[in-house]
This record gives sequence, structure tokens and C-alpha cells, in this order.
Amino acid sequence: MPQATDAYVQAHQDRFLDELKEFLRIPSISVAPEHRADIERAAAFTAESLKAAGLENVDIIPTGRHPLVYAEWLHAPGRPTVLCYGHYDVQPPDPLDQWESPPFEPTVRNGNLYARGAADDKGQFFMHIKAVETLRAIHGRLPVNVRFLIEGEEEVGSLSVRRYIAANAQQLKADVALVSDTPLYADGIPTLCIGLRGLVYLEVEAIGPRRDLHSGLFGGVAPNPVFALMEMLAKAKNGDGSIRIPGIYEGVEAPAPEEKASWDRLPFCEQRFLKEEVGSFGLAGEPGYSVLERLWARPTFEVHGLAGGFAGQGAKTVIPSKATAKVSLRLVPRQDPQQIISAFRQFIAEHTPEGIHTEVRVLISSPATMVNPDHPAIRVASQAFHDVFGQPAVFIRSGGSIPIVGDVSSHLGIPTVLMGFGLPDDGLHSPNEKYRIENFFNGIRTVTRFLERYGESV
Repeated sequence: MPQATDAYVQAHQDRFLDELKEFLRIPSISVAPEHRADIERAAAFTAESLKAAGLENVDIIPTGRHPLVYAEWLHAPGRPTVLCYGHYDVQPPDPLDQWESPPFEPTVRNGNLYARGAADDKGQFFMHIKAVETLRAIHGRLPVNVRFLIEGEEEVGSLSVRRYIAANAQQLKADVALVSDTPLYADGIPTLCIGLRGLVYLEVEAIGPRRDLHSGLFGGVAPNPVFALMEMLAKAKNGDGSIRIPGIYEGVEAPAPEEKASWDRLPFCEQRFLKEEVGSFGLAGEPGYSVLERLWARPTFEVHGLAGGFAGQGAKTVIPSKATAKVSLRLVPRQDPQQIISAFRQFIAEHTPEGIHTEVRVLISSPATMVNPDHPAIRVASQAFHDVFGQPAVFIRSGGSIPIVGDVSSHLGIPTVLMGFGLPDDGLHSPNEKYRIENFFNGIRTVTRFLERYGESV
């Protein structure tokens, strides 16, 4: 009864949006210890929202860091079970001076809802909760069994939820996982993501003198950890974007010709992408590969930050005693994160300058994943998209990483439907993050269609 569910969503739009705004006002920044109380509030808000939607056995599960929230409704015998995943934690809002409105005071402008977490991922997984509420309000029950597992550490590596999934595979038993944490390819184009790059995130520390030294007295003889890091990291990648870490390209497979041909049919404009999404003077990357190949099907090496020495106002001529760098490698299918970590450690060891000691610490490690586009749940999701958007869904990969997807595959043995409703310019992790309000409501409608159609498919 799509007309009835659409009418319910239409009738409750204001309330749904007000509840989302209340959720977005909670600054649940997972990386910041001073926001621990806000993390607890966000977990509690999630649990209460699940209860209000009619979910049962709602539980806030303590972990070594931030709590998980679990809920279920298992009263559809003989029907498939869908595991809905999301995360209530958000990135820090810095730099604050670049926000046009306060990051934790949701503001509507030009049909968009601006706030940290609006698209990543509060606004997106909240759609799942509202879809369940809608179906229960209309039918009094759900067309499938559902489980919810919502975490508060996605932005810092998802360690607790990954351990939980590994230890509780039977409790989380399902036929498919549903994740809304990806964008539409473009506004109005229904999009299913069938591939994610993996992620290895590392911290490299270089240690030189036992204390900071005066550069006038010791410059020219004392090893400089900041310069050592610069030298090592510069050797890791050529000027043309090719990674020089031995073994980094082992196992990398080119996309199938059919998949590349489908990418060629996407409405992609390199100049518009450069101007509106990247916002730089030119694109980088390996020669000989298209932009979409470099984004979706090639490994990458990036430096995210360097710290060490003096960077304040004025002059302080010291040679620092230590320096650190944050770096990451994005992986593609068939690359083993542990092999990549070993290769990087060996590269750093072989290129550490005289007088410097280096340490490499692993902060995040997750493999790349691919989903068979012919899986029944993917076909149902494509049909649900078509019902709401009026056109066929396109199939893409994403350059980003969602660690939970690999764990769902390895520990639960099920695929993940990546059904996201953000837009490429939503500004995830950046100032002025937004979520198209129309997409929020279309997302609720599409998820209801997916659950209905998937229940009918058995």
C-alpha cells in the first residue's frame, strides 16, 4: 500500500523533521573526550526513537569506548531479516569560522538542512527508524524481521561494533544488511553503491634528539624529525600520483569492461567535478586512468597532517625532538590490509634517515568490499528506488570506506545494500554539512518500499 505509507510520511513531515533537528543538536563528537556526555545523550536519543517506532528489546550496550544501541522486531516468520546499521557519532565541526550557521543548531536554507551529522549519518539512518514507524502505523506490523545496530565510533574506527559483531554473529543473524551512509550519484539519480574501498589509517612518529635544540647551536648536525617525515613521505608517492611503496599494487584488478562501460554512461563532467566538488586548480592522480577509476578502483596514499616543532606566531628557532604524521591508504578489492601495513612498515624502516627512530601505529584497518549486483536484495532495492524516483537505479562504487560492511560480510556472511540519499556536495567532514530535506523524505519512502518488496520476494 504505497499510497498509504506515502500519505503517512506526508502527514508527519513536520514532526519527522523536528525530531531530526533535535537529534542534530546533540554534539556527539566521538573523537573528543569532553563530549562523552553528548555521546551518551545521542545513544539515549537513538534508543528512545527506536522504542517509539515500535522496536523491541531496545538495549544500550556499554563498550570499552562508546555505547552501541541494539533493537529488533522479529514477528514475521518465514520472511527475511534485515539488519539496519547506522552511526550516531559525528566529526568535529572545525573550522568553526567557516560555518554560515552554528554546526549544532540545525538551519534550513534553500531546501537543505545544515548541521554537523545531517547527512553523515544521523539524517540517513534516522530514515530507517521512520520507515519502520510508518509501516507499523499503517499495517500494525512489519513485512520483514528487522534488527538495528547503531554505533558511536564510526568516525574513530568502529572498533567496538566490529568486536561486537565478531562475538555475536548468532544474535545478529540476518539475510541482508541495510546501510544508508552513501550519496546519490547526482541529484535525482537513484544510486546503489556496490563497492567500497578499504582503509588503513596510520600514525608515523619520528624521534630525533632527546629534547628540542637551538637551531643556531645545533643546526647542520642534529637530525630533524619534521624534515625526516617530509623526506620519507615524499618518497612514498611520485609527483604523478603513483605510489612507490613496494607491493602496493599487488592484487589490484581492473574493473570488468561491463562495469567501466556503465561508468562511461554516468552523467559525469570532469570540469564540473573539479569546480563544484573539489574546488581546486586541477586534479591529481595516476596517469592513464579516468577520474572515476582513480576514485573508485585504484589504491591511494594520502597525508592528512603533520605535527611537530613550533608553528605559532613569531619566531622560535628550535629543532624539534619528535614529529608525527597521520597518513592513510585506501584499498581496493583483493588487497589485504595486513600485507599493506607490513609493506608500509618496511618502507618506513628502509627510508628512515640516520639519527632518526621511527614508529608506525595502526589506527584503523578494514578491507575493501564488493557486492554482487545480481543479489536478490540488490534487485529489490533497485526496484524500490525506481518506485520513488521514477527512473532506474545506477550502480557505482565509492572511494570511501565503511568498516562495518567488511565485518558484516566476513562474520555474518551476508551482503550489504548501500542505499544512500546524500549528495556529492553535502560537505561531509567539512563546514556547512547539509542534507537535502526532499531526500530525507524520499529516503523514508524508499526504505519502506524496500522492506515491503523484500518481504514479498520470498
